[in-house]
Amino acid sequence: MQGVELPFHPDLKVPALSEVRLALPDPEPIADVEAAARADVIARLAAHVTPGMTVAVGGGSRGLTNRVALLRGAVAGLRALGAEPFVVPAMGSHGGAKAEGQLAMLESLGITEESVGAEIRATMETVEVARTPDGMPLYLDRHAAGADRIFPVNRVKPHTCFKGPIESGVTKMAVVGFGKQPGAAQIHACGPIEMRNRILNGIAALKASGRILGGLASIEAASGEVVKVMALTGDEVGAQPEIELTDYARHLVPALPFPQIDVLIIDKGGKDISGTTMDPNVTGRFWVHGLADLAEPDVSTIVLLDITPISAGNVLGIGFADFIPSSIATQIDWQKTYVNCFTAGIAGVRRARMPMVLPSEDDCIKAALSMCGRAFDQPKRVVRIESTLHLTRCWVSDALLGELPPGAEIVG
Repeated sequence: MQGVELPFHPDLKVPALSEVRLALPDPEPIADVEAAARADVIARLAAHVTPGMTVAVGGGSRGLTNRVALLRGAVAGLRALGAEPFVVPAMGSHGGAKAEGQLAMLESLGITEESVGAEIRATMETVEVARTPDGMPLYLDRHAAGADRIFPVNRVKPHTCFKGPIESGVTKMAVVGFGKQPGAAQIHACGPIEMRNRILNGIAALKASGRILGGLASIEAASGEVVKVMALTGDEVGAQPEIELTDYARHLVPALPFPQIDVLIIDKGGKDISGTTMDPNVTGRFWVHGLADLAEPDVSTIVLLDITPISAGNVLGIGFADFIPSSIATQIDWQKTYVNCFTAGIAGVRRARMPMVLPSEDDCIKAALSMCGRAFDQPKRVVRIESTLHLTRCWVSDALLGELPPGAEIVG
């Protein structure tokens, strides 16, 4: 980026921003997540576990709150019922589609054999274990396929690629995460409608094979606190109880409360924040053929300032941004990113495009202000957030102070 001269208007000003605390649904958090997970597993799965049953417990790559406590509680509960649990990385193609990459990703999230109290077995080898009525194969990683049952542990929330009665959660981890790269690729390769249908058909086929013991679902409030932990039986996975959990989780997802934003500045994105670096359920940009963007917020330009270390250079979703500083560009691992993009199919096409790369964060912000569709001397609707995860506050320009939603409070 040396020698780049940017034609900013001399009268262009970066507006001052005021900190705003948003009024959001914030249910009572669970005080002891590990104890809650253990107790619910014991209470709801006692009739479904036999002594000596081997159970592959799924650990994912997302930044779940209390992820270690959830896994440790699930393992302890299963062991108390007489099962022999072990953990497998159930994360599709993440970690560069390599076993050592997935182990490293779990470790970066604090998930180790010592922290969860169980052996972790990692492989990218898969076994076909079932087929849907229309012939789609269902895969499990070799270690999971060798167990008596599988048990996904995942946060329930809206998905970034499709809409349906069940989106991201226990069902998706069972069908996609446990299936490693081939399992993830065949689901993501199609459009959003077919993806929804394949996940629902896939979980029905897996349940019919008798391989699903159940699962452990968590739900987080906007604050990031875990507000619900629920063990599902095998019959309940992919059925009405998980549909109800999905509806509840959707209700708690924070949205940017402004219909029109000229410039959205996001301090950091990453795989531990969203599988797409920035959550489109917050920004409104889905950019998948066949899936409409949100009507609100209507965001003209997006600036992304940094990537989390846990992402390890995987920036699927970087295309959502319009401007990034060169400090992000130097962190990108294109091998990991493109493996993830190819696995994501149609959802990986636009989301992997490079934004405009500028020398500094300040240049990116000024460029967004210059190119957002408003003249340099017009007030700009600017919003800045730390990330698209746990959105409880934001910083806004004066042009938006008159549009604050009910209950929002200016705090600085």
